[in-house]
Amino acid sequence: MGSVDPTTASPDHYSKFASLGLPKTAEQWLARGREVAQILAVDAAQRDIENRSPVKEVKLLKAAGLTKVLGPKEYGGGGQDWSVGYKLIREVAKGDGSLGMLLGYHLLWSTTANVVGTDEQKHRTQKLILENDWFIGGAVNPRNADLKITSDGDEIVFNGHKNFNTGGVISDATILEGVLEGTDQHIFALVPTRQPGIQFGHDWDNVGMRLTESGSVRIDNVRAPWTDALGWDAQTKKPIDAVLKIPFASLLLPTIQLVFSNFYLGIGLGALDEARKWTTTKTRAWPFGGDNKERATDEFYILSRYGSFFAHLRAAEALADRAGDEISSLYADHGEKRDVSAERRGEVAEWVASIKVVATDEALKVAAGIFEVTGASATVRKVGLDRFWRDVRTHSLHDPVAYKERELGRYFLLGEAPEPTWYT
Repeated sequence: MGSVDPTTASPDHYSKFASLGLPKTAEQWLARGREVAQILAVDAAQRDIENRSPVKEVKLLKAAGLTKVLGPKEYGGGGQDWSVGYKLIREVAKGDGSLGMLLGYHLLWSTTANVVGTDEQKHRTQKLILENDWFIGGAVNPRNADLKITSDGDEIVFNGHKNFNTGGVISDATILEGVLEGTDQHIFALVPTRQPGIQFGHDWDNVGMRLTESGSVRIDNVRAPWTDALGWDAQTKKPIDAVLKIPFASLLLPTIQLVFSNFYLGIGLGALDEARKWTTTKTRAWPFGGDNKERATDEFYILSRYGSFFAHLRAAEALADRAGDEISSLYADHGEKRDVSAERRGEVAEWVASIKVVATDEALKVAAGIFEVTGASATVRKVGLDRFWRDVRTHSLHDPVAYKERELGRYFLLGEAPEPTWYT
C-alpha cells in the first residue's frame, strides 16, 4: 500500500496516492481511509476555525480514490459494496467529520442512479462519474418546498430554492430533486454544477460541520433531458416503479440514514483518539483528592471514563457493521429485480434506526465527555477538541432522534414496519 507523511493535504499527497492506484481489497480500502484521515487531522481544527472551503481536501479524497470505492470496476471503480463504503466514511470522519460527511453524501449521490434509475441510466451515470472523476453534491432538502419541475419537449426544467445543499460549491455535478408540475411525482436528475442556473448563497457558517459547504442554493431554469430523469420512461413520461407498493427507489432513505450514523461514529472515535493524545502527554494528575497519583493515566476516574467510552463506541461499531451488512445484502438480493417487500425493507430500516439512536447518543456523550479526562487546558480554541461535539450536534438535528425511538418502539411492540418517508 505504501505510506503518506501525515501533513496537510498537498500536491505531494495527490501524486503519491495517484501512483499507488486504487486499493484491491476491503482492508486495503480501509487502510487508505486511515491514511487520508491522518492527513486531514493535522490541520482540521485550524480549517474549522477559518471555515475554509474544502477544495484541497476534496481533491485529496479524489486522489486517494475514495470517491470511487463503490463504483463498478468495469468503469474504473473500486467494486466494493456499501458495507465497505460505510466503514470508509467512518475512517475519514475520525480525522475530519466534515470530510467524512462529504464523502458519505458523495457516495450516496453518486449511486443514486443505481437505486432510483433504470438499468441503462445506472450504467451510463456510473460511467460518466467514474471516467470524469466527478465529486457529486446534492440539493435535496425535504424540509424545504420541493423544486418545481416543468416538462418542455424533450427536457425537464428545475426551478426553486433550497436553504441547504451539501458539497455543491465544490462539486462537479449535482443531484437535483423536485416534483413534476401537475403531479405528486418526484424526479431526481444529475446536472453539471457549474452553470448560470445554479447560484450558491455561500452562507454556510454554522457551529458544526463547518467544512461541508452546506449553504443555500437557488435553481433557475436548470435543464436536463428527459432521458436523465432517473427512473422515468422518457417516452411515456411515467415513473417505472409507479405500480409497485414499495418502490425500490425508497431504499435511498435507509441507505443515507446509515451514512449519517457512520460519520457520527467516526467523529466520536476521532474525539476519543485526540483526547487520548492529550491525556497521555499533557493532562496532569489531580493533587487534592487524598489518593494522589503521579500521572493522569494512573487516575482511577480517568481510566474508568476512557474504558466506558471505548466499550460503548466499540459496541456501536459492531451494530453499525451489522446494519451495513443488512443494507448490502438487501441490494444483493433485490437489486436486479427491483422488488422488495414492506417487511424486508422495514426490517433493514429498523437496523438502521437502531444504530442511528445509538450512534447519536454515544458520539454526543463521548465528544462532550472527553473534556472530563483532558482538563481545562484542553479547552483552548486552537486545540479544537470542541469541534467533535459541534459536528455531531449540528448534523444530528437533521431529524429528531426521538422519532427514530418511537419508530423502533412501534416496530418492536406492534410489529409495524415503517412506511417509507424522506427520513425512514
